Amino acid sequence: MAYKIDQTKCIGCHTCMGVCPAMAIGDSPDGKCVIDPTKCMSCGTCAAMCPVSAIAAEH
Repeated sequence: MAYKIDQTKCIGCHTCMGVCPAMAIGDSPDGKCVIDPTKCMSCGTCAAMCPVSAIAAEH
């Protein structure tokens, strides 16, 4: 179960990028963050740290 960033909520603060132990989060062309599902360890650290609750587990 990977996590996904809701692009309508993401403010591009990059907090998630700094806390991801798998380094699975990168920039999209518009400056918001995206998660590479092939690298995501599903630890939930990014979701817990997101200040705008833009990250959730993808079902």
